Amino acid sequence: MTAHAALRIAPIRASVPKAEWQARLDLAACYRLCEQYGMSDMIYTHITARVPDSPGHFLINPNGMLFGEINASSLLKVSVEGEVLYKPDLPYGLHPAGFTIHSSIYRARPDAMAAMHTHTIAGMAVSALKCGLLPITQTATRFYGRIAYHDFRGPERDPAERESLARSIGSRNACILRNHGLLTLGESVPEAFIAMWGLERACQAQLQAMACNTELEIPSDEVVAKSCAMYDPPNSRRYGLLEWPGLLRKLDATDPSWRD
Repeated sequence: MTAHAALRIAPIRASVPKAEWQARLDLAACYRLCEQYGMSDMIYTHITARVPDSPGHFLINPNGMLFGEINASSLLKVSVEGEVLYKPDLPYGLHPAGFTIHSSIYRARPDAMAAMHTHTIAGMAVSALKCGLLPITQTATRFYGRIAYHDFRGPERDPAERESLARSIGSRNACILRNHGLLTLGESVPEAFIAMWGLERACQAQLQAMACNTELEIPSDEVVAKSCAMYDPPNSRRYGLLEWPGLLRKLDATDPSWRD
């Protein structure tokens, strides 16, 4: 039985604008991919997308659905002030911490169209290291010097935390929430997902290298700077565009109910 049928979520494609429906499709796919790639935390993290033709509104998961159950019609539509404009006929509403984190981003960053937050083991572990993310792999240099850090003050359920988080992130598109997890932003859902995929792998590699209990080989400052520069435009393409169609084919081959 598909997640759509099990939860009896009424399809809404015919009642929403085309741009919003496309955002719903991309976001639902991102939730399913997060589950498939082992980056979900049951119901406890959040991925969002700004509604393209309504910048003061964004889409977010209902608090109670597993990531592998999310489909395009199930996503909440909320304002940056916390008003729930649409929710499916389910006993699941808006999670306070999810609203606080993501509304802070969309209020402060008009360029951000998507944001992804995870509590993976690797992400949480690196978030607890005083050194943070080290430039010990090629993948890590994609983020080195471009990653923000935000100190832990308890679960982000207080709306007053929004300004502090926005200041910590600034103009950067990746953030390590200390003692908490990872956060990526993008000009699209695919970009935010691929950034998180890369950041997660950089954290995994660092932890495995550190666990070997031997001296780490850290490239020179000159080599790190050169590698970092290779990820700057125009030296690098925008991530997500090439990867996304193949990832959607992967989802369709396993369970296309995310499109409902």
